[in-house]
Amino acid sequence: MNNVLVDAIATSRQRSSTREVSFFRLQDPAQLEALTQLLVQQPGIQVFDEIQPQLAELIRLQHPTERLSDAAVAEKVAARLGDTPVAAYGVWVYYPWSNRVVHILDEAEFVSLRTSRNKQKITEAERQILQTRKIGVIGLSVGQSVALALAIERLCGELRIADFDRLDLSNMNRIRTGVHHVGILKTVLVAREIAEIDPFLTVRCYDSGISEDNIDTFLTDGGQLDILVEECDGLDIKILARQRAKALRIPVVMDTSDRGMVDIERFDLQPDLPILHGRIPDDITAEQIRNMQGPERMQLVDRIVNISAMSTKMQDSIREIGKTITTWPQLASAVMLGGAAIAHVCREMGLNREIASGRYYVDLEQIFNHHK
Repeated sequence: MNNVLVDAIATSRQRSSTREVSFFRLQDPAQLEALTQLLVQQPGIQVFDEIQPQLAELIRLQHPTERLSDAAVAEKVAARLGDTPVAAYGVWVYYPWSNRVVHILDEAEFVSLRTSRNKQKITEAERQILQTRKIGVIGLSVGQSVALALAIERLCGELRIADFDRLDLSNMNRIRTGVHHVGILKTVLVAREIAEIDPFLTVRCYDSGISEDNIDTFLTDGGQLDILVEECDGLDIKILARQRAKALRIPVVMDTSDRGMVDIERFDLQPDLPILHGRIPDDITAEQIRNMQGPERMQLVDRIVNISAMSTKMQDSIREIGKTITTWPQLASAVMLGGAAIAHVCREMGLNREIASGRYYVDLEQIFNHHK
């Protein structure tokens, strides 16, 4: 292996945890100088400047009853700019992991334009309410689809994501990403993708996953979560998260990526609700769960998900774990459906609409019934 390739691999590994963007507002001379120096020092940076089409689209959005000609739009854009050079309007965003600088509208105009096609399915008043919500996602397989749906639809102002795992090639049967990302933390991948969609959305990463040491920090630091989405594989953390969320009166939602099963536990409205609908003793400890072996552990899984109610294919798969497969299977279609279902539930809960505790199914095999 030659030295150039070795150096390239080392540089890639050093930057693999990067997920923070930098903002440059060029009306500030210091920030103009900082961006200029960045571009001089790193000549390989790609620059994307499509601010003019964004301004034109913004003008049309703000005049929905008028059929503006291109000339009329250009005139209104010029009036909006005034004495501000077009290069200094909005904000330049630097994405270090992809070596790109992108010129976009600044936050208020960006968010208004990016979410304009949500209206009136989400009204402006509702968007303002959702902007105040904090949502946490533990586990980033199904959780990746959940986090992206929440971000794309902008159903919160802050998203906390937790996972200790790095991307494996086998994860890519359900996680939308590229092969060049194998080995990178899942938290980093999700945070980067969200930043490329909406750099103004606050994303806080817990790269070591969730444990007894940091669960309360995850749930409360910087303000208590409004909703917890639990999608982790660890049975001990699955239960611990509910116990702590219940104590703090934070509702918990979960998708299992089989038969579109969604669990909703409204600890905010029902503080005495037993965890997992009474399927598990509330006082069971994480340590007890970690000490479970073989049949006892599978019995706990059965109590949580009710294996007999799962799809035939999933039941067949479970019997093959440790024989022909190594772990619980998940399909991309089911994971994406779960992301959509959880986003819907979070939106309705975030807007204080009636969503009751319970176990729900969005079973596509049953809806599109081909068994006669």
